[in-house]
Amino acid sequence: MNIGEKVKNLRNEQGMTLKQLSEETGLSTGFLSQFERGITTIAVEHLATIADLFKVKINYFFEDESVNEPIVRGYDQPVIHKLNNIIYKQLSRSPKDKMIAPKLIEIMPHENRELPTTYPHQGEEFIYILEGILTLVIEETTYQLYPGDSAHYFSTINHNWDNQTNNVVKFIVVHHPNDY
Repeated sequence: MNIGEKVKNLRNEQGMTLKQLSEETGLSTGFLSQFERGITTIAVEHLATIADLFKVKINYFFEDESVNEPIVRGYDQPVIHKLNNIIYKQLSRSPKDKMIAPKLIEIMPHENRELPTTYPHQGEEFIYILEGILTLVIEETTYQLYPGDSAHYFSTINHNWDNQTNNVVKFIVVHHPNDY
């Protein structure tokens, strides 16, 4: 069943007409009719509006994807951990049985401007900066990493990273061995 068919089923279950759905979402009845029949696609923000309207999570529309599927969609990255001003998102469908653990990390701006305390742990670490300026401390050296920059180091040496700016920092980190 495609996404449009799932929307149509939800609409019919709730006794809603295409016109009513159009009024609630601001999308034309013609567009919605084509979408429900699989003729056109829909923007994620409009699908999110429809999900809210029918009180379902947006991933409801994508649940037919196999759990064994190796793909993690951008709209469906599970938040695996939140710590203070840091959000960790999982980039692997099933990381527990893999050798590496890729994550998307978002560090929100915060008031503490002290360099982070460094610490070692087993293995090695790779980071790639997507957005913002990441402060990386390795041993006694402090680096500023910009979008497109990367670092690869043994994590058995003292290291840590932080956001020392007023903007969000987003980066990908990959650990080996897997830390899940």
